[in-house]
Amino acid sequence: MKGKILEIENVTVSFDGFKAINNLNFDMEQGELRVIIGPNGAGKTTFLDVITGKVKPTQGQVRFKGRNTRSLSEHKIARMGVGRKFQTPRVYLNLTPRENLELASNPNKNVFSTLFQPPSVVEKQRVLDLLKTIGLVHKAEMKAEFLSHGEKQWLEIGMLIAQSPDLLLVDEPVAGLTDEETEKTGELLMSLAESHSIIVIEHDMEFVRQIARKVTVLHQGSVLCEGDFEEVQNDPRVIEVYLGQQDEE
Repeated sequence: MKGKILEIENVTVSFDGFKAINNLNFDMEQGELRVIIGPNGAGKTTFLDVITGKVKPTQGQVRFKGRNTRSLSEHKIARMGVGRKFQTPRVYLNLTPRENLELASNPNKNVFSTLFQPPSVVEKQRVLDLLKTIGLVHKAEMKAEFLSHGEKQWLEIGMLIAQSPDLLLVDEPVAGLTDEETEKTGELLMSLAESHSIIVIEHDMEFVRQIARKVTVLHQGSVLCEGDFEEVQNDPRVIEVYLGQQDEE
């Protein structure tokens, strides 16, 4: 029995009277891959900020693995098993993918010890497995600054996975990627979903179609609707929200 990994109940986040999140209710099962969509200003980034503890709810509560996280700092929530990937890749550009993954795999290591202390056999194998997972074995010894944008995205995902998170939050992973990189990113996330719970924020509807099992639509800080891709795509409320945004542009 898997159970809920994340439960958000009646959460509101107000900034000077503006409700970025408005009485939001959301939950997901362990081992689930969930895609969050919504027009600009729907509250998607604040939604992730609340989960990670960067922003505390004005009211309501967030429970991760059954525990209320309101009193916990960001780093304590991260240690509980929440990993977040931002839109812009955050990797060490002067280190190789192998060195980046070695650093991420061992929280007690720093850059100096990574470069000058040889990793153990177990560490070497773990890093090799991660390189295979993200498709960068052939570029393991190349400085990360020379990787393509998509390859940097995969490397950062690998660095998060190295920390063994139970819940992985991925913010717009295919922005700026080629069609081929987008498809590979989808395959990577779907393979990771076999052993992790994953929330993906995304605008690219073709990518959402590729990976989505269940889609949640946010609008004005609340859940507008949920369902599979076809249900959500054909929901009159979703069509109205997106068309209304286009009319404003």
